[in-house]
Amino acid sequence: MSPDSNKKALLVDFGGVLTTDIWSSFATFCEQRGLDAEAAKQLFREDPDALAALRGLETGEVEAPEFERRFAELLGTEPEGLIEGLFASLQPAEPMVEAVRRAREAGVPTGLISNSWVMDHYTDEIRGLFDAVVISAEVGLHKPQPEIYRLAAERLGVGTEDCVIVDDLRENCAGAEAVGMTAVLHRDADQTIARVEELLGVELTARA
Repeated sequence: MSPDSNKKALLVDFGGVLTTDIWSSFATFCEQRGLDAEAAKQLFREDPDALAALRGLETGEVEAPEFERRFAELLGTEPEGLIEGLFASLQPAEPMVEAVRRAREAGVPTGLISNSWVMDHYTDEIRGLFDAVVISAEVGLHKPQPEIYRLAAERLGVGTEDCVIVDDLRENCAGAEAVGMTAVLHRDADQTIARVEELLGVELTARA
C-alpha cells in the first residue's frame, strides 16, 4: 500500500474515538437522573459557564469537586458522582484500539492527545499503544489550542505536517489543521480506519 502523502505519525483522541460515543454516555447519565437526555450535551454546546467549567477542569485549573458543584447546578441535579456518572457508559471501541496497535507495530509513531483531567480512564493497555501521551490537565493546554498539537508532535519527534490526527469533534480537527496536521473526523470506525490507512500507507485491519 502506498501512501497518499508523506504522513509519518498518528495522533488519536480518547473519548469517542478509542471508546464508544461520549454523548451517548452523557445521555444515559441524564436519563438515569431523570433529566432530558440531551441536557448535558446542550449545556456543553451552548452555555458559556458550562464550557468554562469544563475547560478549567481539563486544564487543571478547576478541581473535580468544584466542577461537579458548578455543573450540577447548571444541570439541575446533585453533584455527587456526577463525573463518574457522565462517563460510566463508555466502552472500548475495539476496532479503533486494534488499528492503533497495528499502526505502532508497523513502525508508525503513535500519540494520545486528550482533553482530560484524570488518569483513571487510561489503562496500561491503552497507554501501551502510544509512544507519547498528552493529557490536557497535565500540560495545562486543551484542544483546540494550537500549542497542544505542537507539543504532541514534538513529543513524537515529528513536524505537525507529518501528523494524521483522529478526533470526533469538528473544532478539534479544525485546530489540528490550523497547525498543519491532517485531520480525520471520526464518525464510523471502518471509514476512519480506511482513511488513515490511505494517509499512512499501512494496513490497519486484518485482510481475508
